[in-house]
Amino acid sequence: MTPQEIWNAAYHQLELQLDRASFETWVRGTVVLEAREERSHLLLVLGVRSAFAVEQLRTRLLRSVTRIVRDAAGRPVELRFELSRPAAEAPAAPTDEMPLFRLLAQQLPERATAPTLHQQIARPNRPELPESELNARFTFDRFMSGSENQMVIAAARAVAEQPAAAYNPLFLWGGVGLGKTHLLHAIAHVCRERNLRVVYVPSEAFTNDLVDAIRQRTTAMFRERYRSADVLLVDDIQFIAGKESTQEEFFHTFNALATFNKQIVLASDRPPREMKTLEERLRSRFEGGLVMDIQPPDLETRIAILANWADERGLNAPPAVLRHIAGRVTSNVREMEGVFNHMVAALRFSSSAATPDLADALIDGYRRPRRQITLQQVVEIVARHHGLDTADLIGPRRHGPVNHARQIAMFLARELTGASLPQIGDAFGGRTHSTVLHSCSRISTVLDDDPLLQAVVEDLRRVLQRA
Repeated sequence: MTPQEIWNAAYHQLELQLDRASFETWVRGTVVLEAREERSHLLLVLGVRSAFAVEQLRTRLLRSVTRIVRDAAGRPVELRFELSRPAAEAPAAPTDEMPLFRLLAQQLPERATAPTLHQQIARPNRPELPESELNARFTFDRFMSGSENQMVIAAARAVAEQPAAAYNPLFLWGGVGLGKTHLLHAIAHVCRERNLRVVYVPSEAFTNDLVDAIRQRTTAMFRERYRSADVLLVDDIQFIAGKESTQEEFFHTFNALATFNKQIVLASDRPPREMKTLEERLRSRFEGGLVMDIQPPDLETRIAILANWADERGLNAPPAVLRHIAGRVTSNVREMEGVFNHMVAALRFSSSAATPDLADALIDGYRRPRRQITLQQVVEIVARHHGLDTADLIGPRRHGPVNHARQIAMFLARELTGASLPQIGDAFGGRTHSTVLHSCSRISTVLDDDPLLQAVVEDLRRVLQRA
């Protein structure tokens, strides 16, 4: 590609990614003044219409513009911005001072067929975004399924191994607790291992990020985060239905990623056609890829899942008990995991034996309606258990014991109260939803391998459920 072709490709991507005011004010009318091959990179000197625009591009927008031009070039690029007078005011350039990019264009042979735009964009060579919050346990190896979901798993693996090559977007839907989030995380793990830029986000977090960006006037940074991803995975996408501003922003994000052949994976509890308040233009795009439904596991698969959990926990559970649990909890793997966790706790902290009667009691207790637990109760009881004041958990202190107790409290708050991530963050001193998500993921990741932590969490669950 010639320097002018590089800038043309980057210019169109900037128009997609920046908000209209920023593009019109700082970027519109920018031209290539000079291009020069340095030892390790390409130097582009860009002419800008005003001195103020030069200053903004050199400081506030330099990182974003450099990243996009680097993507277009497929190699390291250095950008310099200079004031460029309009053509009517500029003196004619002498023939012996023709800009280098024109000389290069004359010397390079013309291609018979120009590649499409997305083929011109190389994989980025740049620092990674902050990591998405992924659960280390949610991998393809740990997703157990029978014949009912073999096609779903095959499609998810194909997307992970060759993003955007076959199914884009991939839309997974199914009931609660069937493994949609597990598959999204599994795809993200594989893509991250291949050094792709991965962004996994629940739709609620996408909406909250958008609201924060509008309030703080940082929409350019918001778009930089989501539209620069190689793989974007959005969980619970059904929650954007009816939210006009979120749908508008996601529509443009979807288009920007699709234009440059980036992979999009979506998960929902219903197919696109059943989202009545979803805009038609989004519904048609969701249905334009591969839409697959995740089915509840059959009896044999549920038994195998329980047996695998028992082996991981070192639990000696008779096959008859596992079959009994699998026979009663038929439609929701998450509920089955909850019953199993309660059985593990009952066996470890009492002299009970694993029997079908114990399993029945745990299932009935798990399904019995519980009194609503408040965020304030979680804060007070976790603080008391750790010998702290509630002010410690909701305050700014971050040293080890306080931070660990705060993470446990956030984990239990999300599990037991039904509060959203922002609501939990507000209850803990106005922390962000990202902080809450990180805390929950941290505790969930280490819980299985830390018997002491398991005992603490189970004890606090019992206290809170009796509060």
